[in-house]
Amino acid sequence: MAATALTGSKSRAAALSIASNSGLILLKVVAGTITGSVALLTEAMHSAIDLIASIVAFIAVRKADEPADEDHLYGHEKVENLAAMIEGILILVGSALIAFEAIRHLVVGSEVSHLGFGIAVVAISIAVNSFVSARLRQRARETQSAALEADAVHLRTDMATSFGVLIGLTLVAITGANWLDPAVALLIAAAIVREGFKILSRSSRVLVDEALPADELEAISAEIRAFGPQGVAGFHKLRARRAGARRYVDLHVQFVAGTTLEQAHETAHRLQDAIATRIPGADVLIHLEPEDRVTPGTEIRAG
Repeated sequence: MAATALTGSKSRAAALSIASNSGLILLKVVAGTITGSVALLTEAMHSAIDLIASIVAFIAVRKADEPADEDHLYGHEKVENLAAMIEGILILVGSALIAFEAIRHLVVGSEVSHLGFGIAVVAISIAVNSFVSARLRQRARETQSAALEADAVHLRTDMATSFGVLIGLTLVAITGANWLDPAVALLIAAAIVREGFKILSRSSRVLVDEALPADELEAISAEIRAFGPQGVAGFHKLRARRAGARRYVDLHVQFVAGTTLEQAHETAHRLQDAIATRIPGADVLIHLEPEDRVTPGTEIRAG
């Protein structure tokens, strides 16, 4: 898929999330006000955080796809990982606010009414978030977008908490026990904290240049070893990291004695293309070295 098409696909997905969250916030605020349900109002607060996260994701995916410039020679891909970290922080802040309101209502008590309307609103919210999160997750997989994946996690978390609210409101309607409403809100806060830490963990690993997974490193090594018959005598100092959807790979490759610089240069370009085909989105940098620089134990056989 062309770069411009990918950018447009990611932007449309993020815009869909913004639109859905905006509508759900309004609906939940109205329902929470009418019913007096703290769980519904905290759901509205959760959706408000989702809206901020969606706006962050929308900006991030557009910025991340901008070409490299004089101030960002390696491109802007890590903006997506930074956005994902911001979204994780927003989730934790939101869970703290929800927990505060839930505990306050448990202490002072609360009254809920018009539960049928509130239950209907929550059911609509679940259906909308199910559709939008599925679209975001699909686009995130297609484009390897960290920002869209974090946004999809936001909405899936919102779905899970909405199920909790739905169960809570139903129990309140059946039993008349109003304390169940803030109790459910408190459980929602605990569930949100878990997802927030997951997002922070994933994004921070990329921001500190954690190495690529072992299977990707092995795939890169396999491509290099396959070039033994083409004059590659060995390789070492293989390093690989991720920034947004792009992988950055650099390594030192040794060529058999007698290989001209032109031949080594041509082979290195073919090797770069082979690695980029095996690991989509890889930016490969190869340092050429003579055969006498081969590190013992890293030799590659010609046949």
